[in-house]
Amino acid sequence: MRRLSELDRYRDLAWERRHLGQVAVGYDKGGCFLLESETRSGVQLHIIAGNGMGWDHVSVSTSLEETPTWAEMEQVKRLFFRDHEVAMQLHVPVSEHISYHPWTLHIWRPHFKKLPTPPGFMVGPASQNC
Repeated sequence: MRRLSELDRYRDLAWERRHLGQVAVGYDKGGCFLLESETRSGVQLHIIAGNGMGWDHVSVSTSLEETPTWAEMEQVKRLFFRDHEVAMQLHVPVSEHISYHPWTLHIWRPHFKKLPTPPGFMVGPASQNC
């Protein structure tokens, strides 16, 4: 994950005060951020990011009552993580579901383990790169 202080220009100071009880400008362990969607005009992406206990974590919701799109999650991944880092969205067993907000998606990356990825040919032909 990038140092969160690198993303200070996106910090939502009012949201940080409400959610964290303080402003976290320059703080690298966590914070609240606000982005404009690159793909949907007028849609804001609300982000809470943090790193600790061996994990990087970014939660993403929108200004609408709907989940972020794939393109919006990719936008957030590109901004919060370095190009070479693999990050994931998890689909855990129903018995492990924890949901505080119905329209929020999460991106995770462990600090001390390399995430496996499938061989490219299982995803699609290399000539189909987007």
